[in-house]
Amino acid sequence: MPEPDDATQPDAPAAPASASETQARRGPHLRLERPSDGVALLTLDNPDRRNAMSDEMTAAWVGAIDELAADRSVRAVVVTGEGSAFSSGGDLGWLASEPDAGVDRLRDRMLPFYRSWLTIRRLEVPTIAAINGPAIGAGLCLALACDLRYAAAGAKMGVPFTSLGLHPGMAGTLLLPEVVGLAAARDLFLTGRLVQGDEALRLGLVSRITEREQLLETALASAASIAAAAPIATRLTKLALATGGHTDQETALQWEALAQPVTMATADLQEGIRAVQEKRAPHFLGR
Repeated sequence: MPEPDDATQPDAPAAPASASETQARRGPHLRLERPSDGVALLTLDNPDRRNAMSDEMTAAWVGAIDELAADRSVRAVVVTGEGSAFSSGGDLGWLASEPDAGVDRLRDRMLPFYRSWLTIRRLEVPTIAAINGPAIGAGLCLALACDLRYAAAGAKMGVPFTSLGLHPGMAGTLLLPEVVGLAAARDLFLTGRLVQGDEALRLGLVSRITEREQLLETALASAASIAAAAPIATRLTKLALATGGHTDQETALQWEALAQPVTMATADLQEGIRAVQEKRAPHFLGR
């Protein structure tokens, strides 16, 4: 885990590219927009293929994540899908394109694909998956790689890999148990069944269910709220909870005994205290 003071560097002012510039640079299967200060919105944009993860979309995704990782003005990221689906997962045409390939060749294809999409885990800022429709297989794994998941009512989610003759991929066997626990992960992987609504909420697969037309607004409002919080404290909190949090109480205390003083030494803490005293919203600068 990175040392706590890795996140204490001041946020350098950045002039993010306009949505139109970003879209042109990223290509037709992904949109990157900046709907409000500190918030980035990534939209998987291949609705005719239910936002299947094509080569073009994968390349665009890597470029967009690299851009966001380098932009210190970004404080929260929302991921959603265009049209009726979040993502149907891997492109079946791509998966079936080399029926005679050996294991080594297929492994050399799959590892870069998995790692490309999991680059969202590199981001130090909180990420929210706004699941607007079906999130299936690798599509659900992408949502699981985000910190928070909100879903539209009726959006179906599942990991039916074995029904296609596939072993789960894209770190699903790590991500799903991390989110829902091992017993529920076994159920979902081995049966391949899809869940939605109250069951997804009960399992902890998502933390909010909204009407479809309210989903993106809700996710962006949460992202804006996160972006308004102190960025150093937020990044360190995300790091503390990475990969399931600390393994024991002493490890947690040792981390907190470093990370909390880091935030206590920031100008943002003083601003937060003044804001409480003056009964106003704080304005955090990340230093």
